[in-house]
Amino acid sequence: MAEPVSEREARLRRLLELGELSPEEFALLTVGVTHATTNNTGSGAVVQGEQATAATGHSAAVQGNVGNITIIHNENVTAETDSVSALRVCYLRRVLAECGELKLDAVDREAAGQGGKASLSLKAVYTALLTRTPRRMETERMATQSIAGQDEPPLSALEQLDRQKRLVLLGDPGSGKSTFVNFVALCLAGACLNDAEINLGFLTKPLPNDDGEDTDKPQPWSHDALLPLRVILRDFAARGLAAVGKSKSPLLWAFIEAELQACDLAEFVPHLKRELREKGGLVLLDGLDEVPEAETRRGQVKEAIEEFCKTYSLCRVLLTSRTYAYQQQGWQLSGFTQAELLPLGDGQIKRFVIRWYEHMAGLNRVEPKDAEGRAALLRQAIFSQPRLRELAERPLLLTLMASLHAWRGGDLPNRRERLYAEAVDLLLYLWEQRRLSRDAQGNFELLQPSVAEYLGSDREQVRKLLEAMAYEAHSAQAELAGTADIAEDKLVSRLLAISDNPDAKPKRLVEYLRDRAGLLNARGNGVYTFVHRTFQEYLAACHLTHDDYPYKIAGLARTAPDRWREVALLAGAKAGFGTDFAVWSLVDNLCRPDAKESGSLEDEWGALLAGQVLVESVGLSKLGDADHAKLMRVKEWLLRVISGQSLVARERVLAGDTLAILGDPRPEVSGVDAMQFCHVPPGAFLLGSGEDDTLSWDGEKPQHECSIPYGYWLARFPITVAQFRLFLEQTGTQPGDPDCLNGPANHPVVWVSWHEAVEFCRWLTNRWQAEGFLPADWKVSLPSEAEWEKAARGGLEIPVKPLIQLLPLKNEPLPLKANDRPSRVYPWGGRDADPEKMNFSGTGVLRTSAVGSFPGGATPYGNEEMSGNVWEWTRSLWGGYPYPPTGPQRQQREDLKADGRRVLRGGSFGNNQDLVRCAYRNNFEPDYRNYSYGFRIVLSPFL
Repeated sequence: MAEPVSEREARLRRLLELGELSPEEFALLTVGVTHATTNNTGSGAVVQGEQATAATGHSAAVQGNVGNITIIHNENVTAETDSVSALRVCYLRRVLAECGELKLDAVDREAAGQGGKASLSLKAVYTALLTRTPRRMETERMATQSIAGQDEPPLSALEQLDRQKRLVLLGDPGSGKSTFVNFVALCLAGACLNDAEINLGFLTKPLPNDDGEDTDKPQPWSHDALLPLRVILRDFAARGLAAVGKSKSPLLWAFIEAELQACDLAEFVPHLKRELREKGGLVLLDGLDEVPEAETRRGQVKEAIEEFCKTYSLCRVLLTSRTYAYQQQGWQLSGFTQAELLPLGDGQIKRFVIRWYEHMAGLNRVEPKDAEGRAALLRQAIFSQPRLRELAERPLLLTLMASLHAWRGGDLPNRRERLYAEAVDLLLYLWEQRRLSRDAQGNFELLQPSVAEYLGSDREQVRKLLEAMAYEAHSAQAELAGTADIAEDKLVSRLLAISDNPDAKPKRLVEYLRDRAGLLNARGNGVYTFVHRTFQEYLAACHLTHDDYPYKIAGLARTAPDRWREVALLAGAKAGFGTDFAVWSLVDNLCRPDAKESGSLEDEWGALLAGQVLVESVGLSKLGDADHAKLMRVKEWLLRVISGQSLVARERVLAGDTLAILGDPRPEVSGVDAMQFCHVPPGAFLLGSGEDDTLSWDGEKPQHECSIPYGYWLARFPITVAQFRLFLEQTGTQPGDPDCLNGPANHPVVWVSWHEAVEFCRWLTNRWQAEGFLPADWKVSLPSEAEWEKAARGGLEIPVKPLIQLLPLKNEPLPLKANDRPSRVYPWGGRDADPEKMNFSGTGVLRTSAVGSFPGGATPYGNEEMSGNVWEWTRSLWGGYPYPPTGPQRQQREDLKADGRRVLRGGSFGNNQDLVRCAYRNNFEPDYRNYSYGFRIVLSPFL
């Protein structure tokens, strides 16, 4: 029987007065309550209980009205409607409670030391995150360039979530993946509750500009207030997986149901299931990389997710994972689109700093009148020191920097290891600190002594123990991501072993550990973890600086780099604090002088890590002869890394970036007079795409035989930043966009217009003719579209072996053979995109890479990176096929003085497999610049 209306309304009003219901929730739950007798008359707006109609399928009846509002009530549906509404409100309020605060983000010694709650409001400081996906026009197949306005930011994480029904959000540890999950869940829960502040408007707030201020355009969200369902995948793996062999299809739902039952929300389970099936919702699956590999759990989780998506097909799904982990082929889920988080930009950092101090003032941690000044000091500290600016790109470290700044009066450490060191000290302080409370008279009294005090030991002993346990846990951890589990009994026994207190009791110590947040956190019954993998790695590094350093850590890093890379970098930085000798010692053991000429995989890993250690921990301005020899050895090995195929593409790209910082020794990359050119002999080739090419479009057709009657030399690599800088310096030219010089020196130059590329060619023509490198009837130019495509896919005949030379060029006899793949889709001859052979969207780098990093993708003539990395301007005007090979028509097509759009070829790091094919054509106005537009040059007879 339905509860009498008057009694129900009175009960809800009491809950409102007690603060158990918000005004919005009260209004939601009282929809359908009759406030007047049926004798009342009048007309007005009709308020219908949406939940009542949805829950029963019956229409409601008008019972009366109050003023101009007609109230709807149906005794047959009221009881069920009330019940479902109340359960839904309870569920959503729990989501708000679970997702509304951030762990670690408001570390506060005063609050923790006095028994207060150290927490940070997510609503107060959240800053929108960006992904690496460029913002593109999507209405035209040809429109691969940015939307008008070069300053448009890439897609935000929310925009990706809005566009993709199945999204995997990737990022490094501390990049904000879980925070984004919590923020989205928080806003959707608030929107479902009609919260006045936390709602869809708050979810879609505009991105910040470079000054940290809101832009004019809100972020898009076109899916209304979806019901959020958040699942921590590590918990699912630990508590929700069945024994091997049991049906996998209901596993994820069974876990969700069990979790709701544990929260006293079992009655809501059938309603949640029905809504997800019939209406959909947003399912947020956080932390795939934290699922252990042992006992096939990761495979089970993957299968369970895919089965869940099939059953609940109306739901949108967001999955998060560490980038490197998800790149492994066995992890990737069918039907999901990937997006990788970008590091925080200037505007995001500034916005966070402003909101941080505003929040601190609201918590009475800082005087309101001082908050703005404190924020200005922190911004100045971050942006005046490049290393601090780099650290601030990660939300986790930025938050800890803000905490340290508040405690240190603006004095922030400027090295990653020092920041970790002080952050660990900060977290250890919280975890180990004594707890106080105020008595009735307002005096402080001791509730709990510090852990060290209870044990009768000192904090240094506790610190050393944690370092050893971090090393042991890191060594034994089955998975290569996330934090290792530490058994409570082991932790307690190790702590008691350093105790001088005969009265120390395990049970009491467990209470201390369980109730404290900081460096170690309880995770379920009897299990602890370090609060973040970063700190587990740092503490393990601290241990190894005192355990046979540098030999042990060098050996570990060379043989198991996936596990020990970060530990090695941090160990070198810590050991070398105050002196470079310890760093060079580690470098010498990572990149060994006795390595054989042929080298090994361990040697390549050692060289890569040695280079990273030098970049992070050593000043290279003044070196002695011995250290200079070690540096040159590292550089030579890094060149072997990028020119080989032993390490995967992402590691080769990292090696190229490291070389750029250490100083790339290749004269063909850093200067112009030692550039390498590949000979393309005269003859016929197939231009364009055939009818059977499923990826082609009309602008590539018809495929036809085209003949180039002369031989020419096409540059092996695109023009680099270093080479373009030399042109600007020697000609006194100002770049059209200064950003063209901001990339690493050995990367292809971008942000250059067609006109600037042509001027570069004229400069080189004059330079090389004056030096005798070029005959008088040869010129440096941009390649024509025909020259470019022939070099990319090969002629009907191709060299038995590529001919690659330096200036001055010598036309040696070039033995040829029949091209068995004259219509090749990609330069190396494959028909399928290969992320190891080209830098395109599927590679996951999503930025330019050092030239020479993809040797496996070379053309039949030896040219590299003609697919991906950067778009390349050609001298050809845009036009249809067939392409005129010779005569006046060809001269018109390649007239450098003519107006019109110019052709670009090759695709870039941000394009999919379609746009990086040999035959794909793009075009744009010659004065246009873009973050992915570069060029390479050709030497050919002047026509």
